[in-house]
Parts: sequence; structure tokens; C-alpha cells
Amino acid sequence: MITAEPLTAAAFAPFGDVLDTSGEPDKLINAGLCERYHDRARLDFGTGRAGISLFYAEARSFPYTCDLLERHPEGSQAFVPMTQHSFLVIVAPDDDSKPGTPQAFITAPGQAINFHRGTWHGVLTPLYAPGLFAVIDRIGDGANLEERRVDPFTVYAAFI
Repeated sequence: MITAEPLTAAAFAPFGDVLDTSGEPDKLINAGLCERYHDRARLDFGTGRAGISLFYAEARSFPYTCDLLERHPEGSQAFVPMTQHSFLVIVAPDDDSKPGTPQAFITAPGQAINFHRGTWHGVLTPLYAPGLFAVIDRIGDGANLEERRVDPFTVYAAFI
């Protein structure tokens, strides 16, 4: 059993980037009518190019049971919700080419995430319908998905 905690940049740093508008904008654009929060994700691809896809996933609820983790050895993967709803993020460190002890986070509305290349993570887990996301990841030849069945574990929410 693990308890999902609020997503923070510091806690998530070993696994990826938190994309949000925290802090002061890097610059004002469009005649001062738009704040730009510049270069918030480290996109990293071995080969291929960045592409944007749309994912529509079924909403899940707590307690949530997870038995599958995956990673992408050839590229980072960003999930940008197209709604103002929270979603569950499950990650695990690499432990000799297999997932280590998992951790879970719940995003705040308006937060997105970018998994670093090779990060073990759970499947897309929206907590509210519609589970519509823009996904920025590697498009190219060759396999970029490694899936691992894991002993089932249950995730509970510390808040919501």
C-alpha cells in the first residue's frame, strides 16, 4: 500500500519535471498580455522526433490498484491535461533494470508532468472524466516501450 501525496517539483525531480506556472513568469509577451513560463520540461530523445498525440483515458478512483509499470528508454514523455482536473502519477526508481519501490503523487489542477527518459511509471490515471491529455513524446522507428507486471499494490489518496 502507498499513499499518494501532493505533486511538488522537489519530490518529483528524480523522475521528471513538473509543468506549472509557479513563481514569476520568465517574460511577458503579446504586448504584456501573456506571461511566458519558459522551457519547463527537459525533452530527451535518443532518436526520432517530438510528436504530440491526444490520449483519452477512463477516469479511475481511490483506492486504485496498480499491477503494471512501464518506461520509455528512447524518450521522455509529457502528459498535459486538457481539463482543470487532478490526475494520479505513479513512479518508481530503476532497480537493476526493473521497477523499484513505487511512489504516487496527485497533481493539482493546472499541473502537467514530463517523465524523464527511462523512468518507470504507471499508466495514465485521470481521476475525473473526461481524461483528455495532450502527450508529447518520441515518434520514431524502434521499440520505445518496456512494460513490467508488478505485484499488485493499492494507492490511497492522502487528500482530495
